[in-house]
Amino acid sequence: MNDQGRSIPFLPGLAGQNGYTLLGIYLNDHLAGATMGAERARHLATACRGSDLGAAVAPIATAIAEDRRSLLAVMRRLELPVRRYKVYAGRLGERAGRLKSNGSLLRRSPLSSLLELELLQIGVQGKICAWDTLRALADHERRLDPHQLDGLLDRAREQLRTIDDLRARQAAETFRGP
Repeated sequence: MNDQGRSIPFLPGLAGQNGYTLLGIYLNDHLAGATMGAERARHLATACRGSDLGAAVAPIATAIAEDRRSLLAVMRRLELPVRRYKVYAGRLGERAGRLKSNGSLLRRSPLSSLLELELLQIGVQGKICAWDTLRALADHERRLDPHQLDGLLDRAREQLRTIDDLRARQAAETFRGP
């Protein structure tokens, strides 16, 4: 039984109710990360608007927000409850991360963009792990669409390649000599 006392739908391939409960925790943790990642990507795109970096990050920010919505849809199909406190924690954590000055108080430091790209890199790597886990479960769970998950995996891998390239360019720009 879940928190509301109703019966839990069985997910084949999971260890009964315990597996279902663990999957709910796992996906809610990823939802918190997705919330943080979507906010961070949007913030980076906005902060760098008008630059090459801003133009490159804007479509990634849109895709990351779409991926978050896809995760919510998967959770609904699996009848997994969203733990709002984890979503709020993700938003709060992202906003708290903006308080770091990165060596400049009055204007944006190039180090801020580098660190934000590295955070996005880590977040997208985590998203790949989540989609990969769900893809493995899709072989036994009819409510998971293997083709959709394959597409989400491909898109996440492409995001990671793009972010890797942007991060490398930003690192070179940030640390180049005078």
